[in-house]
Amino acid sequence: MDDQAFYRKLYQIRCFEETVLDNFPKGVFPGTTHTYLGQEANAVGVLSNLAKNDIVFSNHRGHGHFLAYGGEPYLLFAELMGRSTGVCGGRGGSQHLHWNNFYSNGIQGGIVPIATGMALAEKRKGNSTIVIAFLGDGTLGEGVIYEAFNLASKWHAPILYVLENNRIAQTTPIEMTLAGSISARFSAFDIPFCELETSDVVVIYQKAHSWLNYVRQTQSPAGFILHTHRFGPHSKGDDTRPLQQISQMQTQSDPLTIHGARLTPESRTFIESEVKVEIQEAFQKALNDPFPKVLTEC
Repeated sequence: MDDQAFYRKLYQIRCFEETVLDNFPKGVFPGTTHTYLGQEANAVGVLSNLAKNDIVFSNHRGHGHFLAYGGEPYLLFAELMGRSTGVCGGRGGSQHLHWNNFYSNGIQGGIVPIATGMALAEKRKGNSTIVIAFLGDGTLGEGVIYEAFNLASKWHAPILYVLENNRIAQTTPIEMTLAGSISARFSAFDIPFCELETSDVVVIYQKAHSWLNYVRQTQSPAGFILHTHRFGPHSKGDDTRPLQQISQMQTQSDPLTIHGARLTPESRTFIESEVKVEIQEAFQKALNDPFPKVLTEC
């Protein structure tokens, strides 16, 4: 991807998520939702390296992953609204999506053993398909992920675990919940890993390229730790952090600002205006779509 394509995808995710948060109080979206604001470079940087048949597992904060994978904003809006035209016919909502080789699940850590098993299944088929599984720092308290790491290491499952550390689990800072280091959780199972502290999509893209090639060539697991920042609330509005802290993160670590500096102001303005129209049209189209029919007879 070139710089303009990177920026377009970053801004598409940003504009989509801002539209979700702006409209959630209006009752447009039932259930709950967890936005990806501030973490856009992770999904775009990693998933821009996908091969055709690679498999992606996402989590409760999966809108950015879905859009970076190539999903359409319209289909995702419709799913979040519970419309029949949504990705899963309006029945999966924000957290439970399936489209092509993309899967998401809202259960903390629940996707990790499933993704690991699917990676092993693909290996036994004798093809070059690998699996990318996104998990967060809050998932590190779930024991099932360590069972999965152990089996992935022993059985050489071709999977890249992308751990997005946004430093806060709902409203609790990681310093209050995590003993030891994140990297030690991979090294304990002899899983090689890379650790980045950046919001630069190009840096993430380049490093992800190397590690995805490693997984594909060695047919074995690896960890990709991305220390990142969540700008928005955990879900709709439960943010207890001081506004000054959030403002500082946005000033220093905004992936759009970092990558946007590589473009001319005119190019940024053009891309942003096009994406805004795309997102608004997708939102309005989904808003006018029907809800699924209720079956009254078996």
